[in-house]
Amino acid sequence: MYAIIKNGGKQYKVQEGDYLNLDHLDAQPKEKIEVSEVLAVKTEDGLKVGTPFVDGAKVELEVVTNGKEKKIIIYKKRRRKDSKLKRGFRRQFTKVKVLSIKA
Repeated sequence: MYAIIKNGGKQYKVQEGDYLNLDHLDAQPKEKIEVSEVLAVKTEDGLKVGTPFVDGAKVELEVVTNGKEKKIIIYKKRRRKDSKLKRGFRRQFTKVKVLSIKA
């Protein structure tokens, strides 16, 4: 059994027991979150696809931790102009564990 959920403009395929990094959420560790934006659910009966979301389907998540990813260096250089720009960026994320999928 798996589900496809939407979070932060991105789509994730999740199964029970999976860990995934979502965009930063305002939640503390061990807090439970329900996602009702479920695009599709695959069960033993078959595949249910929503228009755009499946009615009554929910995915229950538990927050594990909040953190930052590795730094990404952005370097721009314009040749023959003596113009350089160096910046860094660290994406904040929330690591969650999928507890259950309710179809």
